[in-house]
Order: sequence, then structure tokens, then C-alpha cells
Amino acid sequence: MSGHSKFANIKHKKEKNDAAKGKMFTIIGKEIAVAVKEGGADPINNSKLRDVIAKAKANNMPNDTIERGIKKAAGNVNAVNYETVTYEGYGPNGTAIIVDALTDNKNRTAANVRNAFTKGKGNVGTQGCVSYMFDKKGQIVIDKEECDMDADELMMMALDAGAEDFAEEEDSFEIITAPEDFSVVRETLENEGIKMADAEVTMIPQNYVTLTDEESIKNINKILDLLDEDDDVQQVYHNWDE
Repeated sequence: MSGHSKFANIKHKKEKNDAAKGKMFTIIGKEIAVAVKEGGADPINNSKLRDVIAKAKANNMPNDTIERGIKKAAGNVNAVNYETVTYEGYGPNGTAIIVDALTDNKNRTAANVRNAFTKGKGNVGTQGCVSYMFDKKGQIVIDKEECDMDADELMMMALDAGAEDFAEEEDSFEIITAPEDFSVVRETLENEGIKMADAEVTMIPQNYVTLTDEESIKNINKILDLLDEDDDVQQVYHNWDE
């Protein structure tokens, strides 16, 4: 690993979401609905649902809210059908941005995503134009303050469970897995009572871009803020070194 800590970004996201938890809960609620539709309402037999539940817990979603979401998805045959769409594009100075969305109206979502890029002086590109700059990986982040386990012991547990890499940062531990090994590694840690600050399959940049001029920083923040406000947008990945 490059040792590039993402924990500061995660804490920043968490703080933003404390003021707007509804947005995060909406995102996770959609993921629960999709997971239930694809694999059923029983987490024991649905690994995707187990992973979404873990993500929900990492974001402090109450258990009764999670259970209500599962029951609602399982009992509503007329539920909205969400479609997964991904957009790729460029922000200021060639920064790479990937947008994952779950939508019931692709035309609306495409227009909103395009508008966000345009307002921040960026542009949406073709499929594959920037995704080759990222690696799809499982990423588990553990806050050191929340973990009593010795770093070496935690590392060996993660590697024995199938993790690819383990990095110790100033304030956190980061565990990287292949996407297909993520669930097993996450569940191993969960069964040992390890509290996770973040746990999901994500897109990790191979290299980061530093922006120095105020105009570029203002523009990329405009793109990211507009995308963050869009209810269809589930996740945004970028290689800007904040």
C-alpha cells in the first residue's frame, strides 16, 4: 500500500452525514432494497445483504431501521425497480471521477450528473475513460481508538482470512481485499468483535492528483457537492488528493 490514509476523508464524510444522516440512510436503504430483491431477505443466505447491513452499522444506522428496510423490501412486490448506472468523467486538471447511481429514471440521473460536472468546469466522458486508473478492492477501515487488538495480531487475523494488504496509519488501520474475498474478511473481523469505521467494496485510485490553485479546488468541490446532493447518486470516487 502507498500508505495514503483515507480515514480523514471517512471522518469528514461521517461529520457531513451527521448533519444529513437522511442522505446516507437513503443510500443504504436503496442498497438494502436491491440486495433483498437479488438474493432474498435472509442475511444468512444473502452475502450482499450481510455486507450492506455491515455498512449500515458502520454508519450508525439503527437496527430497527435496518430491519424495517429489509421487511419493506421483502414485502413490497410493487417496489420501485432501481437500475445501477455508472458515469465516468474529468474534473479540473484532469482529475478522474467515477459516479455510481441507483435510479428509477436514467434520463433524470444522467442530466443531473452532467450538470454537476459542467458547473464545476468538468465533463462526463465515455465508459472506461477513467476507471482504468482505479482498482476495485474491498476496503475495511478501523479506528485505532475503537480497537483494543494489537496491530500485528489484527494484521495476521486479516491476512489469514484472505486480505491482500494491511496498513497502519496514524489514526487507523486499513485492510485491503480482493472484491470476492471482502465478505469473508469482514465477517471474520465482525465475529471477533472488531468495530469497523468503514467497510465496503470501493474504487481505490492508483495515483492521486494534487490541486494547488483556488479555482480548481473550488470547481472540484462544486462537482462533488452537487453529486452529494443528488438522491440518485450512491457513491463518488475520485483521485483528488484532498
